[in-house]
Amino acid sequence: MTHKNRIVGALCFVMALVVSSLQADKGSLPIEFSTPTVDGQVFDLAQFRGSWVVVNFWATWCKPCRKEMPEFSDLHAQRDDINVIGLAFEEVEPEAIRAFLEDYPVSYPIAVVDVYDPPEVFGVPRVLPTTLIISPAGLKVKTFLGPVTREMLEGYIDTGH
Repeated sequence: MTHKNRIVGALCFVMALVVSSLQADKGSLPIEFSTPTVDGQVFDLAQFRGSWVVVNFWATWCKPCRKEMPEFSDLHAQRDDINVIGLAFEEVEPEAIRAFLEDYPVSYPIAVVDVYDPPEVFGVPRVLPTTLIISPAGLKVKTFLGPVTREMLEGYIDTGH
């Protein structure tokens, strides 16, 4: 084995260790999550393996949340490799959310999350809005606390950071 081959082999080994440790930190099993949406459908994260998923915790009373909605809607509608789901994190009935969506229409599904029993796989949002990025492998890879823009989301997804 030449010196060059040994160096390349060592670098590949180190890179494999780094990648495996990063994957272990972010969870090695895909996230399982399914919830009914306010339009009577079911959102099942497993259906979107192979695509990026943006999970946005929001509330109707949250002004930054409302401001993000058009950008999330455009992202969902214009990018085939990215799907968005909005999780309304407030004590509200689905009918109230449907009425709200008449004034703030979106192209992506919306579900109401029980504030007393939020999905364990995502944890309890500390602030609203909170946005998570789920990789095509189904792993949570990024959490944004506070408002985000489409540019920030695409920047992370398209570059990996």
